[in-house]
Amino acid sequence: MTAHTGSYQQTYTRSVEDPHGFWLDAATDIDWINPPTTALDSTQAPLYRWFPDGTLNTCFNAVDRHVLAGRGEQPAIIFDSAMQGVREEITYAALQQRVAAFAGALAAAGVTTGDRVLIYLPMIPQAAVAMLACARLGAIHSVVFGGFAPHELATRIDDCQPKVVLTTSGGLEPRRRIEYIPAVEKAIALANATPETVIVYEREGFDDTVAAAAERAHQASTGVRWTSWDEVLDGVQPAEPVEVSATDPLYILYTSGTTGTPKGVVRDNGGHAVAMHWSMKNIYDVGPGEVMWTASDVGWVVGHSYIIYAPLLVGATTVIYEGKPIGTPDAGAFWRVVQDARAKVLFTAPTALRAIRKVDPEAELLGSYDTSSLRALFVAGERLDPETYSWAGQKLGVPVVDNWWQTETGWAICANLRGLEPMPIKPGSPSVPVPGYNLQVLDPLGEPLLAGAEGNLCIKLPLPPGCLPTLWGNDDRYIDSYLAAFEGYYATGDSGYIDDEGYVFVMGRTDDVINVSGHRLSTGAMEQVLAEHPAVAECAVIGISDPLKGQKPSGYVVLKAGAEIDEADLAGELVARVRENIGAVADFKDVRVVEALPKTRSGKILRKTMRQIADGEDYKVPSTIEDIGVLDDLAEVLRTRS
Repeated sequence: MTAHTGSYQQTYTRSVEDPHGFWLDAATDIDWINPPTTALDSTQAPLYRWFPDGTLNTCFNAVDRHVLAGRGEQPAIIFDSAMQGVREEITYAALQQRVAAFAGALAAAGVTTGDRVLIYLPMIPQAAVAMLACARLGAIHSVVFGGFAPHELATRIDDCQPKVVLTTSGGLEPRRRIEYIPAVEKAIALANATPETVIVYEREGFDDTVAAAAERAHQASTGVRWTSWDEVLDGVQPAEPVEVSATDPLYILYTSGTTGTPKGVVRDNGGHAVAMHWSMKNIYDVGPGEVMWTASDVGWVVGHSYIIYAPLLVGATTVIYEGKPIGTPDAGAFWRVVQDARAKVLFTAPTALRAIRKVDPEAELLGSYDTSSLRALFVAGERLDPETYSWAGQKLGVPVVDNWWQTETGWAICANLRGLEPMPIKPGSPSVPVPGYNLQVLDPLGEPLLAGAEGNLCIKLPLPPGCLPTLWGNDDRYIDSYLAAFEGYYATGDSGYIDDEGYVFVMGRTDDVINVSGHRLSTGAMEQVLAEHPAVAECAVIGISDPLKGQKPSGYVVLKAGAEIDEADLAGELVARVRENIGAVADFKDVRVVEALPKTRSGKILRKTMRQIADGEDYKVPSTIEDIGVLDDLAEVLRTRS
């Protein structure tokens, strides 16, 4: 199903035919305490473990070894806060000192190998220090997106039962400040499990203080010790890296938008380090001393993988950005950071690009900055529509490279491998399966489909290193959630197809495939058509219940800034485009212009919630929603659709 004959095809073929040899070779890029002699343990299949006899320390690999190699004065982290007007460069030597000291403070608080530490921090350097300090001790960190509601924080406290919670006074948004201390207090009160200690990094300009929280905890006899970051560092003994097994957990990351008990995705130490290092060289083409800026958040998987771990594992420089794509101060913010950091690679979500394009359609602000250092723009997190792809590529003059992956996989399932063999880019496709991922398209009975046929995108087991080996404390739920639908496969939950050149097209979640009069249609394909209209900034298509046809597609579009077109005229043009490109079978007749689309903080449009509202079903507002007001405003429109 592929026409590739170069280094990509050779590498991919070896990765699926000889995964043992392939990944043992890749593992030589990591500094092991005991190098692995076995790549894969399949004795508990379908639960697989990578490098079972290897031992290492992830923090040593991300920090110490670069200092020992004589590159201690190279910047490891550039902290750029558009919110505070602060910029700081932290060298590898300085990072090593900070991490060793804070690991010592955690050890003094009783944290040891295997203990959980919950991290509730915004985009500040302390988040990286906290994560690496946990890795240094062999403790398991669980980062929760800063600003999550107390109830969501409480469910995660109950699931991972942390010994220590790390937080700060608050987080900064363009028009408000978010107090973290009251949220943590309420979460602890709601939770059944109780952490022993809360350590707070104090920031100026917030109402609540550590001293006040400590007094309240004392008065209520909660048993929780509240203390400040500076206090725990006072006179502390720096900690050395602890030896852990490759199969020991490095972190737990809860999937966004979960209802009921959250799913705690587990990432191990050894497989993760090997996969991250391999991906930096082969996918992103970033190496020692080069700058990668991933404009995401440490609370999401992209932040774990490509803000913190992967860049540092290869000795690159990473950027921690506290700001937004627009409004801090304007739609030129991203171009300024690229200029100031001399970033070789920018990795962001399509929704950020659409936000910039909506405010500055001609990218006039780009001309104010020197972005000549940029070699590629990578995107993931939401389907990259061809219109946004074309706009970004034209304005920036660099390849725009789509990635497709998930919280569960931890790194790209499909990508255009810029460091291995750059390939022609096809708009709408994240290119080809990444070596290690035996990706197949299956019909509902689990039979492989031919090229061009849309079906369930599934990965033949075993998953490559770096993917989840299980869910925290729940192997059965892992198997039921991901492995039970198709025996011998991991079900991604996405639908799509692979063309006759081996390029993958991800059309959306399987529940975004709608059934109109017995015809299975992809809402993603309809969105692609709508997004190509010159007046449309972004869009969503959902299938809503129809008593006659089962479902009917309903479209919602946000206009570009300055777009002047009558809504009825636009609707007529969009309906005609869908009819022309997809056919009358789509029965696409319903489209509305809206101010904004409801999204998670990581940029995913809440199509399922929109559909539930339109169908009059009970729905739960996902905890990850960025602005609930957008959903409230849209609810009235949605309820008139059915």
